[in-house]
Amino acid sequence: MQHWRLNAALGCAQFEQLPSFLDSKRILFNRYKEAFRNISQVDLYSEPESSHSNYWLQTLILDESVSNQKDDVLETTISHGIMTRPAWTLLHKLSPFQDCHHAQLKVSKSLERRIINLPSSVSLV
Repeated sequence: MQHWRLNAALGCAQFEQLPSFLDSKRILFNRYKEAFRNISQVDLYSEPESSHSNYWLQTLILDESVSNQKDDVLETTISHGIMTRPAWTLLHKLSPFQDCHHAQLKVSKSLERRIINLPSSVSLV
């Protein structure tokens, strides 16, 4: 069998499961929302009004007042088997792009300091 046929078959099978995956992602979001509802220094990224998110990635945003604790949160959760991770590293900080021109990126830098990606697998529901 040619590889493209195998890939197409896998894609079709996954596409058939997409509605249940999206339902699971929304259930997981609501569980996280409930778990974090009484912690004022964190916000779970949620869909904007008039939108319908797929909640493919669950994202926790720390308040600026506790952003200095992001690494501690990551270390603690990972040490307890909860695979959290930082959102990203801004491109201009990566070695191939360090000498490239970039804007001030105030919002991006703030989010980089504060975002923690939570486990988001459909198998968690």
